[in-house]
Amino acid sequence: MQTRTTDAAQFQRASDQSLLVYLGQRITLEAHERVRKLLRLLERKPIAGVRNLNPAYCSILVSFDALKLNHRDLEEILRGYLDRLDATPIPKGRELQIPTCYGGEFGPDLHEVAALHGITPAQVIELHASVSYIVYFLGFVPGFAYLGELPEALATPRLDSPRRSTPPGSVGIAGKQTGVYPFATPGGWRLIGRTPIPMFRPGRKVVSFLSIGDRVRFTPISAARFATMENA
Repeated sequence: MQTRTTDAAQFQRASDQSLLVYLGQRITLEAHERVRKLLRLLERKPIAGVRNLNPAYCSILVSFDALKLNHRDLEEILRGYLDRLDATPIPKGRELQIPTCYGGEFGPDLHEVAALHGITPAQVIELHASVSYIVYFLGFVPGFAYLGELPEALATPRLDSPRRSTPPGSVGIAGKQTGVYPFATPGGWRLIGRTPIPMFRPGRKVVSFLSIGDRVRFTPISAARFATMENA
């Protein structure tokens, strides 16, 4: 695929009807904020012919109607938006807590994660709950937020073979990421806990519990507290 670079971004043709706009090459807060700024501009002043916007860690995939736009014209339009990034404010994300019961039936991989790093399960919990995570973007399934970054001491590879089903609310880690499964879906992240808070809430105006730009902390709770919250 052809790639074109400007001072502000890098463009790559992802398909005949989509264009990737890279706003950085590494996962950084600066790249994340640039993604949010461009997303905000495009949502406030939509481009005719653009069908969908899919943000990621350092990029936005822009899907368009090929009968109304082509890659080169879309690039030119987007350059105008990029020129306005520095002057674009973005709202401060919410600060949220996700109560989590770690280990046991709720976190079947907790002991293995501890063993991989040569620490105790209690230290894994302490490390995981010690960080304020940024919601970089949502994807995979509705309501699944990619949160980063894990403490370096917890960076852990995915499972060799994904589970066929992961219980809703499962808190997993993979690489330097953590996240919560909103549905019972296949998944290859290592499960260390579970939350009673629904991540996807159909019927509400805002269906996802988390939004891009939010900051999240995981707070340990007991199994009894989990049951109380789940049944509330």
